[in-house]
Amino acid sequence: MLLGATRAQIISATAHFNHQSLPLKQGNGGPAKLTLNMPAAPASNAPEITAISAAPVPSHPETRSAAWALAITLALVPSLGIPGEWVLQDTLKSALLAMGVVSTLALLLTSALRARCGEASPWYFHGLLAFPAILCLYALGSMVWSHSYLSGAEAARWCVLGVLLWTCLQVLRGGHAMVLLGGLHAGAVGAATWGAAQFWGDLSWFPQAAAPASVFVNRNFFAEYLVCTLPFSAYALAQLRSSGWRSLVALSVAWNLVALLMTGTRSALISAVIMLPVTLVVLWRYRQSAGGQPWSRGGLGLTVAILLLGLGSLATLPSSSPAIVAEGFGVTPLERGILRASSVTRSEEYTEGSFSIRALMWRASIRMLMDQPWTGVGAGAWEVHIPRYQGVNNSVETDFYAHNEPLQLLAEYGLPVGGGLLAFLLAYLLYSAQTRWQRLAQGAGSASEALCAIALCSLLGLLLVSNAGFPWRLASTGALLMVALAMLACANPRAYLADTAVLRVGLLVTGLAGLVVVVVSALAFVAESSIVRSVQTLNLIMKTPGMPPAEQQRLQTEAWEWLQKGVGIHPHYRKLTAQAADRFAATGNLEAALWAQDSIAASRPYVPDVRANQVLLNVALHRPAAAAEALAALSALQADSPRTRALDILLMRHTGQSTAAAAKLRNYFAKGVIQYDLLQFALAIGLENRDMELAATAYRLWVHHWPQDRQAQWARLEAAPADWRAAMGTPDSNATQP
Repeated sequence: MLLGATRAQIISATAHFNHQSLPLKQGNGGPAKLTLNMPAAPASNAPEITAISAAPVPSHPETRSAAWALAITLALVPSLGIPGEWVLQDTLKSALLAMGVVSTLALLLTSALRARCGEASPWYFHGLLAFPAILCLYALGSMVWSHSYLSGAEAARWCVLGVLLWTCLQVLRGGHAMVLLGGLHAGAVGAATWGAAQFWGDLSWFPQAAAPASVFVNRNFFAEYLVCTLPFSAYALAQLRSSGWRSLVALSVAWNLVALLMTGTRSALISAVIMLPVTLVVLWRYRQSAGGQPWSRGGLGLTVAILLLGLGSLATLPSSSPAIVAEGFGVTPLERGILRASSVTRSEEYTEGSFSIRALMWRASIRMLMDQPWTGVGAGAWEVHIPRYQGVNNSVETDFYAHNEPLQLLAEYGLPVGGGLLAFLLAYLLYSAQTRWQRLAQGAGSASEALCAIALCSLLGLLLVSNAGFPWRLASTGALLMVALAMLACANPRAYLADTAVLRVGLLVTGLAGLVVVVVSALAFVAESSIVRSVQTLNLIMKTPGMPPAEQQRLQTEAWEWLQKGVGIHPHYRKLTAQAADRFAATGNLEAALWAQDSIAASRPYVPDVRANQVLLNVALHRPAAAAEALAALSALQADSPRTRALDILLMRHTGQSTAAAAKLRNYFAKGVIQYDLLQFALAIGLENRDMELAATAYRLWVHHWPQDRQAQWARLEAAPADWRAAMGTPDSNATQP
């Protein structure tokens, strides 16, 4: 079991764990004395090192394999992607991260069992672990009263991130910070390489919602990740002793900076402008903190020259991507970065641009929070409830995330939990920053203090971009958040001892968790690929209008089977399932389209577009009861919207209530409710019921309010009974008088 250790026990156990016991030499009849096995090297013969790297941080061999596993995970997650669209990129990254975290924990437990067989082993904890733990527990509770699946997914996400924070803390306490920094920098360089290939080589292997997105689908995701790695890359550069490695890493840092400029992501660029000067100040202030020999002037000058020359030369190379050039924000990374960043000063950005869209979501999120201030809407349920708060003019979700992490956390978790944890996190970050500054001023700086300061720089950048995006919900940037918090926690953790029995149980649970991760990841891959394959099959039908009927029917059946398979595994893929529904409707398979829309409605009941589609499809398939149920759900969302009124008349007309529909139309016209769909329904019902007054009124209103439809209006007049035409009038005579 876990035992609270006294200070003496911890020191004793840690010394034994680090293999730092010094040999004793027995003197002539005197007490045993400590002897040094290695003479002190003269300072003049010491290799050129940075002051920061001289800190005497022990490296524990027991945690070395876990450190490398975690470093490889941090390198692979941002730099690997799937060509094509058969699996979403962040699904792959989330699976890789979860598998890497479980593998790291398993290696830690296995190493502890081998090294301390029959004895207690120290494990480290910190109050920051409460942040993901409480969010995970609240998400589990949300499954009872909110959206069960999305809450469960949030619980799993925070569980993985919490375990990542814990395992990273163990690895850092083992003295393997440079291994993790190497993994972080390698991942950033790998991601930047894909982005550069897309910018300069027009590489099209990976789906790109907005290029260059590397393997992140969207360039904003890529930029948010990249900007948060820059402090760690700078710290790793400052740690290097070899001049050759310094030159190579300096060039790779320039490479990453240029890739950031390529994206033109304004939040990331602004964050870099704020964060990088702070990072440079931190590195400068900690240069003498460990009392080692600083860089020589020549070495420092060479490194800075390589960094600036690499940045200047790469930033002026033009793009060869037609899509990027067509955006009109410059053809070089430097031009693109400057023009995109300066666009925030344009007034139209706040009325028509992306900021105006974000502002719409932020206002809706605030209304959501005001409506449910104590409990929130439930973990992960923001995207379910957001249509209720966007206003009657919005019939579909503006987006599936609020593009503001603190605001979405408050809306989902409520003020007590979400607000309390945010306040705790911000307070701790401010306390850590103040503590680092005070200790540095007192001359108590060290390598561990420098690492904490660098982690704070990365967190500064992450918090800045979190106000315009959702980086916590993406695998790569979410992992960065936990790594940075682990670096802060590493400064003052609490150590506890775990005996062999606890370690064995932990290893068993970890093995089961690994099995769950593999199974869930495989199911996610199968579900996504099945739905995507259904969409691609329907796209093939739409692109081949002359396809033989037998072949078209075969592909329709195949697409329908793929969709059923994917939705059967995962019935909550809102975006992918909607794409299949639209294509089934476009290719004439209304049964499949309705089935897909019903699946979406079961998962997202507050989307007006989905309810309207249900009404239309049920009417077309002659299912009045289901259509009336869908119309009632739509009316609850948009009671008096133009579409609701039109669909109400449509349903009444198809259920034999034409007389009641005509009376309702007259009432609308008398109240001044003039709507194109209503006028067309009135004309059709008037002709069907031989109601000349209704048809003539609707025709005159149509001519008066839509003069651009002259040709259609003449055709409709000629199709009307001859004795009606005088009452209806001609388009020319009705042009100025309804």
